Amino acid sequence: MEYLSFEEIVKAVNGEVLRKGNRFDYDNISTDTRKIHDKSIFIALKGENFNGNSYVKQASEKGALICIIDEVIYKSEDIKDYTSIIKVQDTKKALLDLAKYYRSKLDIKVVAITGSTGKTSTKDLTAAVLGAKYKVFKTEGNFNNEIGLPLMIFKLDNSYQVAVLEMGMSNLGEIHSMADVARPDIAIITNVGISHIENLKTRENILKAKLEITDFFKEKNTLIVNGDNDLLSLLEEKNFSLIKTGFENKWDFYAYDIVVNENSIDFKVKEKMQVEESIHIDLPGKHNVWNALLAIACGTVLKMSLKEIKEGLRNLQTSDMRLDIIRGNKFTIVNDCYNASPDSMKAAIDVLMNIIGKRKIAVLGTMKELGEESYLAHKEVGKYAKGKGIDLLIALGEFGKAYREGFQERESHEKIKESDESFLQFEDYDSVVEFLISYLKKEDVVLFKASRAMKFEKIIEKLKINND
Repeated sequence: MEYLSFEEIVKAVNGEVLRKGNRFDYDNISTDTRKIHDKSIFIALKGENFNGNSYVKQASEKGALICIIDEVIYKSEDIKDYTSIIKVQDTKKALLDLAKYYRSKLDIKVVAITGSTGKTSTKDLTAAVLGAKYKVFKTEGNFNNEIGLPLMIFKLDNSYQVAVLEMGMSNLGEIHSMADVARPDIAIITNVGISHIENLKTRENILKAKLEITDFFKEKNTLIVNGDNDLLSLLEEKNFSLIKTGFENKWDFYAYDIVVNENSIDFKVKEKMQVEESIHIDLPGKHNVWNALLAIACGTVLKMSLKEIKEGLRNLQTSDMRLDIIRGNKFTIVNDCYNASPDSMKAAIDVLMNIIGKRKIAVLGTMKELGEESYLAHKEVGKYAKGKGIDLLIALGEFGKAYREGFQERESHEKIKESDESFLQFEDYDSVVEFLISYLKKEDVVLFKASRAMKFEKIIEKLKINND
């Protein structure tokens, strides 16, 4: 973190100084008193079940040199001499305002990534590409909301040349706020599906929310989108450059001769009117070709050659719990339990079917935030799984009946058979583990996929113990 003066901080958050301490050599910002250490700035956020203003005493004792609050709960005698107190109207807004000011002081290019699915994989791919030429920072974990993104901004300093920042959202206005803070030079939209349709009601509204990433764009800015997505394909240039990628040669960057291997993908990429380049990526799944094309286009916008980009992709480092293939002595686990939507479910099933093995089993849980589309979406995934020929579908969660209906649907509309041995539904994790331990045989492959809230990694950890 680059240094900000005390006066700069007060002005940036439009705050009132209630108390001025005697130390100002702070070097990090935290919203969690459990992570505060000497030289911290503590911003006291409020949530449904907590009030950070109640922890000012603990923050001071742990070494916080500044506490930014919006409610006075502390006692003066509990605050250390080195701690300053700044009061604001709203600490969440103060976090965003301070991050916006801090960003304005950095000489750095920002690449912002959003989309219904594929954000994190595209972030990893983009960081790998750009890393061949630049010093790159990328969003850690799931710090991609109005709290997490500012905290990522504060981790930047002028030693970095490019920041690749992920932006998630569940409603209108959220990406607008993050774009105001980050002021991206380049934005990437992976796709527009039905994630968060519970709040936004239509895919058109989801597109509108994603396009907030361009709200502060000018002529020098560039938006890169997946042209194979039906809604994104219709976008037209406005007051900024627009690049479309995909599998058709009408796009600015397109892939062809695609070969999907068990643990990797190979394809050729061509920029319009330019030479082609053969690309190899150590990621499974055809969907990652779309993600890679977005990263490749980003690299060229930042003046990289296709050969440099190819070199960068060799150093790809991916995030946890996203299509992690774990080979044991008995069976293979495909861990993709970080998040779930209909598109990512189908992509994971494709990967499962492409892995060398005997029987293919999918353990699927609930896809959250789909609202009125939930039942049909789960049914559609069940039907897709059946069409791909998986040997056993195991459903967990509230939409087991929908999975069953889709998986057992017949063209002739014959009655669903409750005794179909290729579909099972369980109520708890222990039952799934107990069943799989007895069911799985050597060289079987089992996929785990659900929304993050279902914490499927608990099943995987128990199963891994029996796979040595």
